[in-house]
Amino acid sequence: MKILADPNIPFAQEAFGPLGEVRLVPGRDITADTVRDADVLLVRSVTPVNARLLGASRVKFVASATIGFDHIDREYLSQQGIGFASAQGSNANSVAEYVVAAMMELAHRRKFHLRDKTLGVIGVGDVGSRVVRYTESLGIRVLQNDPPRQRAKRLAHFVSMERVLAEADIITLHVPLTREGLDATFHLFDKERFGALEARKPVLINTARGAVMDNQALLKAIDGERLGGVVLDVWENEPNISPELLDVVDIGTPHIAGYSFDGKVNGTRMIYEAACGFFHLQPTWSPHLPPSPVPRIELAVSSGEDEEEVLHRVVRRVYDITDDDVALRSNVRAFDKLRAEYPVRREFFNTELVLRGAGENLRRKFAALGFRLL
Repeated sequence: MKILADPNIPFAQEAFGPLGEVRLVPGRDITADTVRDADVLLVRSVTPVNARLLGASRVKFVASATIGFDHIDREYLSQQGIGFASAQGSNANSVAEYVVAAMMELAHRRKFHLRDKTLGVIGVGDVGSRVVRYTESLGIRVLQNDPPRQRAKRLAHFVSMERVLAEADIITLHVPLTREGLDATFHLFDKERFGALEARKPVLINTARGAVMDNQALLKAIDGERLGGVVLDVWENEPNISPELLDVVDIGTPHIAGYSFDGKVNGTRMIYEAACGFFHLQPTWSPHLPPSPVPRIELAVSSGEDEEEVLHRVVRRVYDITDDDVALRSNVRAFDKLRAEYPVRREFFNTELVLRGAGENLRRKFAALGFRLL
């Protein structure tokens, strides 16, 4: 088989090499010509997969090593009998840890306590449910909004968008990008919705898709001081994002919330196993991950020290979100390069934590975030 793969998929050569000839092509450079002779196409979120791309190809199987698939025309694939797989849930933990790191960083900068705030989670799927679990473990009041899930499962504890807008101090978005239907999310936050936030001025965090927020309306909302802060990992018109918007957000990163090494490798493993299943092959590859850059942290907690500051210090040592913010601001035109050359970031569970002088409440919070306490 001939296999065409985005090089941002880690271990693509090692995993898929035994199945055939692997050719690595950057995701934005994958065209109808490059894919023409391929049997298998492996992409991430930057490659639109549709009739225009595949119409003249012999591709039999497509996989996206991502949790979202709005860039895939699945109806076309189904009509053509082309197999498809995604890595649903593979990097959910990575995104949830990013949200936790962002919230802690803003609380530290602005000197407020997260435990005093109400968080609104819009979209409670693989990522949103983890965000709910982590933030509730930190003592934050959480409001959950997910109309499709609420209708399907009749979940009484879910609330309306109007209630989230009226009560939340922080709002984080974890919805797919959809343009049609009752629950369309394209420009879910537009001029009118930003206007409704003016009285409360919440912090907004978007790690879903850039077009879930109207970026021009967002820029005007920030300029009009209708918001208490903004964290953006996703942007409209990536990689050609708005420098003006980047200048005014609190934290801006190049679509890397889900880029933990663990999450990316999970994605590779999932699409590899799906490809083996599609072609009736026995999976033989399993990843061997390098050790964490921060395998162990020893920390003495002073009497009376604020728990949230301790949490922030430790989280920042494992994942310093400000590094990603500085990198993007230093060269906004290097958006894709920053993603392609993203440093190894490991999730919290890879770090052993030795706490001296910490109470049980603080220890429970670290354990809930995934740290291995000794």
